[in-house]
Amino acid sequence: MKAEPQPILERLGLHRPELRAWAMYEWATTGMWAVIVATIFPIYFYDVAAASMERADAERIFYLATTVGITLIAVVAPLLGAITDRTAIKKPMLAAFAALGVAGCGLLFLVQEGDWAIGLFFFVLVNLGANGSVVFYDALLPHIARPGEEDRVSTGAFAIGYLGAGILLAFCLLMIQRPDLFGLPEGTLAARLSFALVAVWWAVFTIPLLRKVPEPPPEVIADESEKVAGSSVRFALNRIRTTFSELRSYQHAFIFLLAYLVYGDGIGTIIRVATIYGASLGIDRGHMIGAIVMVQFIGVPFSFLFGMLAGRIGTKRSLFVGLGVYLGVTVLGFYMTTALHFWMLAVLVGMVQGGTQALSRSLFASMIPAYKSGELFGFYGVMDKFAGMFGPLVMTLVITMTGSSRLSLLSVAGFFIIGGLILSRVDVDEGRRVAREAQARARPLSGTVP
Repeated sequence: MKAEPQPILERLGLHRPELRAWAMYEWATTGMWAVIVATIFPIYFYDVAAASMERADAERIFYLATTVGITLIAVVAPLLGAITDRTAIKKPMLAAFAALGVAGCGLLFLVQEGDWAIGLFFFVLVNLGANGSVVFYDALLPHIARPGEEDRVSTGAFAIGYLGAGILLAFCLLMIQRPDLFGLPEGTLAARLSFALVAVWWAVFTIPLLRKVPEPPPEVIADESEKVAGSSVRFALNRIRTTFSELRSYQHAFIFLLAYLVYGDGIGTIIRVATIYGASLGIDRGHMIGAIVMVQFIGVPFSFLFGMLAGRIGTKRSLFVGLGVYLGVTVLGFYMTTALHFWMLAVLVGMVQGGTQALSRSLFASMIPAYKSGELFGFYGVMDKFAGMFGPLVMTLVITMTGSSRLSLLSVAGFFIIGGLILSRVDVDEGRRVAREAQARARPLSGTVP
């Protein structure tokens, strides 16, 4: 008998109110990444806030500020995540970090010519808020997605995020390019208003998650019952130590984390250096920004398609498809010479960027017990935050040794090859079985916890 087709929202992973509300936070933050991190603020920083500095010095301190924000969260993410596994505060922690990031975005409005130091400080606040909130956002996935839904729910949220980012980025760019259409004077006001608009956007679209997504109740496994007494910090430290001692039990989840660290670094590197590489080849800035906007919209249908592909051929095989395309991008990028080539490569990136990131998140979520989601997604967050940091270092070394930016981009192919080889060692079915058995031993943690 032929099976009934799934309703469209179910195929897209958006079929329950809490799933749609959870996806809206992706809509809220992806727009921020596109405007503040990827396009408008970096250009504003170099051309306005740090206009009096040498370009090399401005780039150096900008990358340093980015690293500071990433490192601070990477250090505390597992500890904070473990605390939220004991106390029902995943949503309050998400809200607190989101508020910090929103404040940072709003304060960027005050940054004008020569204000590079205060601008970088506010930019660090934005990075702290975004990177910190995403740890708790991701940790909610195993609690709201039912078994077998993780891929569709994760890719559906990424698609929603790309749509929001495309709309917000296109609007902000139009406001900057044609301020007269909005009754604004020429100068920096339009760019600064775009930073304030991002703050409002982020704040407003966080509300659905806070209202509709239930707070997961804290749980522990039975043989941890004697370890829950005492402070939350002590409990979190004990649990992290326990997790490290249990690496054999969760070995496939941790092998995946290692694979993600490597191939995720390749993905992050391409995101971070695309415009820098294009500029080194003489590609016009307008073409590069236009291609970045296009990537946001291409990511919408292809993120959904990756979720459906995972349902047909499996999550791991779908990830290999994405990594194969990225490998092709690095090779084709070696031969890039024109703006048309940049647009074509941007199309390929847009086809796989959201899908590979979303499926990486959902695959990890399916191989960990939900009662440890905060802590383990803290470790995932560490890998995610450092993704894209080693690649630029390798590229710098290659340029230093060869003097060729083309060869430096080609070196990024190694991250996809090595990451794919490590990913091939992950037994997804075994990892999911271990996670189910561990979750079956969990029980609610009753009582008030300090």
